[in-house]
Amino acid sequence: MALLAYLKNLFILQLLMGFVFVVSGLIINFIQLCTCVFWPINRQLYRRINCRLSYSLWSQLVMMLEWWSGTECTLYTDQATVDKFGKEHVIIILNHNFEIDFLCGWTMCERYGVLGSSKVLAKHELLKVPLIGWTWYFLEIVFCKRKWEEDRETVFAGLDRLKDYPEYMWFLLYCEGTRFTEKKHQISMQVAESKGLPKLKYHLLPRTKGFTTTMQCLKGTVTAVYDVTLNFKDNQIPTLLDIVNGKKYKADLRVKRFSVEDIPDNEQECANWLHKLYQEKDALQEHYDKEGKFPGPTIIPPRRPWTLLNFLFWATVLLSPLIKLACGVIVSGSPLLIIGFITFLIIASVAVRRLIGVTEVKRTGSSYGNQEAKKKK
Repeated sequence: MALLAYLKNLFILQLLMGFVFVVSGLIINFIQLCTCVFWPINRQLYRRINCRLSYSLWSQLVMMLEWWSGTECTLYTDQATVDKFGKEHVIIILNHNFEIDFLCGWTMCERYGVLGSSKVLAKHELLKVPLIGWTWYFLEIVFCKRKWEEDRETVFAGLDRLKDYPEYMWFLLYCEGTRFTEKKHQISMQVAESKGLPKLKYHLLPRTKGFTTTMQCLKGTVTAVYDVTLNFKDNQIPTLLDIVNGKKYKADLRVKRFSVEDIPDNEQECANWLHKLYQEKDALQEHYDKEGKFPGPTIIPPRRPWTLLNFLFWATVLLSPLIKLACGVIVSGSPLLIIGFITFLIIASVAVRRLIGVTEVKRTGSSYGNQEAKKKK
């Protein structure tokens, strides 16, 4: 075990894994670009192809969580709810406290066959991020600038296009709008007080517009809302860099299903329903802090081999020529070639680190709270 932990911390192995992810991602993005010819001819075929292409990229990140770090994910829910996973269009509401909360969500998507068709209401800045933003663009992800006056037409049009999506999709919403930090929480609770809303201890005040709009636009397509509350054993706060280093965590996800028919159609009543839901999520976090677990039965869905097999395929295809190139450079003894190859490795290392940086709490999130505070003044 000590040897395995040592190998996982070797920079060269991490760099090679990063190389596989980046290069395979660029190849996948190019193929996605080529599939655009199908859009005007057969939109559903275009979508099915891109679901599988995106799976090939995202499953490499899921592999890092499941097989490389060995992180365990336990569901706190009932069997009747699990039986519906991957068999209906749903909206997922997930708390936004951790750098790897999206990875835990993707792990559940993968285990129930909806990873390639998973959707999210994403901030517009991510569209410019190579691999991540580009892949999402081809997947018809809805991007927004978080300014409703500018987003209104874009969001309505983007959601309207998804009504006839051929694959079952899980549409993820971070209703808090940004990741939880103590500073943002203080500002958010000031806003809650100014608006006469109940204060939350473990969450930011939910932004209701995105949720009510998504419910309105996907009515008739989405059949349920899954409320998911995520936490980690022993109050651990994992980072993506920890996962890259092979550190193991134990994630607990409490899932509750709500039928769309039980959620009010009226926008204000729907917003009130969301605020009440976040009060319940807060109570769940309080329970977890005291008991170290969520209430209710547990289910541990088995991990599937496809993520590992997919990564091994790309590693075989891409690392073989890279290793041959490295050997050729060393054997040549040419200082120019050696310097060029080392420069390439440095650039690759920086690129991978920048991609990891996209998920870091201190580098992500919006200025939503500060904007609200200014409005209050």
